[in-house]
Amino acid sequence: MLARLTDIDWERWQPRERATLLFVIRGGEILLIRKLRGLGAGKINGPGGRIDPGETPLACAVREVEEELRVTPTGVEPRGELRFQFVDGLSIHGFVFSATGCLGEPQETPEAVPLWTPLGRIPWDEMWADDRHWLPLLLAGDDVEGRFLFDGDVLRDHAVARRPRGVPGSRSLQAG
Repeated sequence: MLARLTDIDWERWQPRERATLLFVIRGGEILLIRKLRGLGAGKINGPGGRIDPGETPLACAVREVEEELRVTPTGVEPRGELRFQFVDGLSIHGFVFSATGCLGEPQETPEAVPLWTPLGRIPWDEMWADDRHWLPLLLAGDDVEGRFLFDGDVLRDHAVARRPRGVPGSRSLQAG
């Protein structure tokens, strides 16, 4: 059984799925969702979802926000990559984006309940455990890279790196 990140051969690691997250950040608030179905149902997160075959991560991120909240994000920028390995075999390569606004007012859908949240009151205890390790870096202006090992909802191990905006490549990941 996987117990640490070092138990994974990250050079050969292949994700089973590819997905996106997109955070609209404006006026001291962040647009979060309470997920109503699928992986993480009941948790608070950013809107996002699985990348369709032939779809780019950017196109997926915008599509998922439109589907989940009925708004179109504006000022969208890539902000990082996250790799998730679950001990049950699920593996996800996530692409993170931020947006400076959105067209329209977020609406509840069968997939998500929108939550405009003040940046100082992010409900970490209702989110995936990895979020508290990388999302503050993104909110501080850095791009992020991370690797996470989960056993169900329990975060077993993680490593996160910050990358100043616009600098390609990564610094060494800092284990947590």
